[in-house]
Amino acid sequence: DPDAYAFCHRVRVRFAETDAMGVVHHAAYLPYLESARVEWLRAVGRPYTAVRADGLDLAVIEVAVRYVAALRFDDEADVHVGLGRVGPAAFALHYLVRRGDEAVATARTRHALLGAGDGRPRRLPGWIAALGRPR
Repeated sequence: DPDAYAFCHRVRVRFAETDAMGVVHHAAYLPYLESARVEWLRAVGRPYTAVRADGLDLAVIEVAVRYVAALRFDDEADVHVGLGRVGPAAFALHYLVRRGDEAVATARTRHALLGAGDGRPRRLPGWIAALGRPR
């Protein structure tokens, strides 16, 4: 259900992202998720440049993608993003990729917060947890 996701970002399939079968190669979905994640951060008032300026990085520590239907060259797809489980040092994002009314993929990424200079784990800032609280 796309209404369960707080944010949506549209992508268009580029020819270079397709394989010999004329469909989007499975690895091309990861940049779609990343693009949506970066725009989600911007939409919640924490653009990635600001996260980095705070001396932090959001490392991807796990990715899971379930492919449901094929995207093809020049398709437009909406990548819906929602915050999942938030722990003391990691959080999850959930994704629904749709072409029109058709779901083409679902995904989940887990992220750990690291110090940008030293790569050491950090506790999540309050603004991440606050995103998951009812308003």
